[in-house]
Amino acid sequence: MAPINIVIIGASTVGLTAAHDLLRDARNLNAKVTLINPSTTFYWNIAAARIVAKPNAFRAGEFLLPIKEAFTQYPAESFEFIAGTATDIDASSNTVSVTPNEGEVMSLPYDHLLIGSGATTPATTGQVTGASIPFKPSGRDDLKEVIEAAQKLTTTAKNIVIGGAGPVGVELAGELAEAAADNSSDVSITLVSATDRVLHTLKSSASSSAECQLKRKHVKVLTSTRVIGVEASGDSWIVSLDSGEKLTTDLYIPTTGFIPNNSFIPEPFLATEGWVRVDKELRVQSSKSSGPLPIYAAGDITTNWIRLGFKAAEQAHIAAHNIKVDILNRGERKSYDQGDGVNMVVPIGSNGGTGQVFGFVPWAFMVRLIKGKDMFLSKAPDYLAGKV
Repeated sequence: MAPINIVIIGASTVGLTAAHDLLRDARNLNAKVTLINPSTTFYWNIAAARIVAKPNAFRAGEFLLPIKEAFTQYPAESFEFIAGTATDIDASSNTVSVTPNEGEVMSLPYDHLLIGSGATTPATTGQVTGASIPFKPSGRDDLKEVIEAAQKLTTTAKNIVIGGAGPVGVELAGELAEAAADNSSDVSITLVSATDRVLHTLKSSASSSAECQLKRKHVKVLTSTRVIGVEASGDSWIVSLDSGEKLTTDLYIPTTGFIPNNSFIPEPFLATEGWVRVDKELRVQSSKSSGPLPIYAAGDITTNWIRLGFKAAEQAHIAAHNIKVDILNRGERKSYDQGDGVNMVVPIGSNGGTGQVFGFVPWAFMVRLIKGKDMFLSKAPDYLAGKV
């Protein structure tokens, strides 16, 4: 009997987690899992702020991990990894068009499809200044080169403006300031927040703690101020603020906004802002189909707005489980509820930080112990191996 073809697009947390879940039952399911991803490595982007600010903090092999090696324990006939880019989904013929990094364009048939392509950011794409600061995978097989180029920018700039004071902006400002102090470098760092406080989604006490720690590191914090324009001026950038002030800087880094990786996804699957519509079981909802599709989506690409790594892993488990139920035609289906609580820890350099965990604002030393020491880098192999 021919195997059931399960195709997964994207090999970040969603794709890796779901692939392992399905492969552990591959014989029982009589399934073959095909995983498609532009890069051959898994990027531990949770540590991105420290990686780009401190080139010597980690070895590349600690945050860029080979994907194929994580699947060697499965039978060869049960798994295939394709280094390439999905360019189209044809829901009428149940096929995915793929452009491999090497070789000819191919059309892959699927019986079940999981979209885990995630999202990118303006800084990663370099759409504002042309320079990529990779807070997310680049969408190509060139992560090492992109990271090295970003590290060169951050370590040579003497004046840096960061637009956005959410978790990424605050972490980045702290890492850059600490790197400058460690190297006895005279670097001016300005953090611009459109809201009246940094980390505005957290408790006000977390915001106050973050701002105090940043100022102790000599980061200039501008609140209730919005960046309205960025333009080149020779080798520098002019950052225009809604207050009328103009900042001249060597490097401008935007840290706000998510952009869905949806160029290959049919328009009927997409909500207004480009995210994939899913129901509570994470099945894709199409505006042109009255019946259920054999297509699921999970993680940052979906309309579920809390875009955090542990939430992506939770969704991946649920999507994989429901695919198994579809195949076996038995078992209880699972639903995803993202909730409305915000839980996160935000390091501010290697020894400080703040956050919010079940309504409690942790002390700086707790943030260091939880995340700040290694930016969860020790967890990267478990994510790659689908053990989360």
